[in-house]
Amino acid sequence: MQIIRDIAMLRRAVSALQQGGKSVALVPTMGALHAGHLSLVRMGKRVADHVIVSIFVNPTQFGPNEDFAAYPRDEDRDAALLVEEGVSLLWAPDVATMYPGGHSTHVEVAELGADYCGAARPGHFDGVATVVSKLFNQVRPDVAIFGEKDWQQLAIIRRMARDLDFALDILGAPIARDSDGLALSSRNAYLSKDQRAAAVAFPNALKAAAKAIAGGADIAETLAKAEADIVAGGFDSVDYVALADAESLERLSLFRKPARLLAAARMGKTRLIDNLAVA
Repeated sequence: MQIIRDIAMLRRAVSALQQGGKSVALVPTMGALHAGHLSLVRMGKRVADHVIVSIFVNPTQFGPNEDFAAYPRDEDRDAALLVEEGVSLLWAPDVATMYPGGHSTHVEVAELGADYCGAARPGHFDGVATVVSKLFNQVRPDVAIFGEKDWQQLAIIRRMARDLDFALDILGAPIARDSDGLALSSRNAYLSKDQRAAAVAFPNALKAAAKAIAGGADIAETLAKAEADIVAGGFDSVDYVALADAESLERLSLFRKPARLLAAARMGKTRLIDNLAVA
């Protein structure tokens, strides 16, 4: 596996991989890889001839009181995992490469990024959209793969790719979960043993709420109960539990398909997100 940190070298390497009409899938990550990330890599191998993984902890998507400095980083471990998965190339630029001196252009995602995590983390999705658009231009993949765990992010990237005429397909990979149902996340490592055991209350509450809504229960009452159940299970607070249109992200007061139950909750200093389809 090639490890590349220079844009000119990256473009030469990608061109070489695409010779003979070969296709390339990009899996953007911030490192601290876990089984969820590796499931994206495996999807990439199914849909393309070569997989490129990017690792870049993007400062522009972190707020002033968030965990940019503390975000887990272990490139050697991550690279070893990617070699085992048969990844062709690791794109690992530094901040100066991604945002050279004088960088002043960003992508604004407007209404799709205003609610949910966007409300709790102002500017977060503008940072995500900016770095992802740069990755698309740098790598020029045929397909890019993102996890469905951050459903709002996936919807924003799909809209951005459409609006800015990126010539690639955007695929969502199903959420990878631990044996007790908690969605895999790099931030799970921040939880203590007791917190990790209690965190199962989060997916359990969402599962019960999704079942109730699909069965015709009152939406407002069901969302309120889910929030109460999450707090009763050991979380300190809930940023939101919402039923949303799966594409537009519009909040729904009446159930219609396709719909997604979206949620974020905090336990100690750790903020977790999750979502479920409501069928």
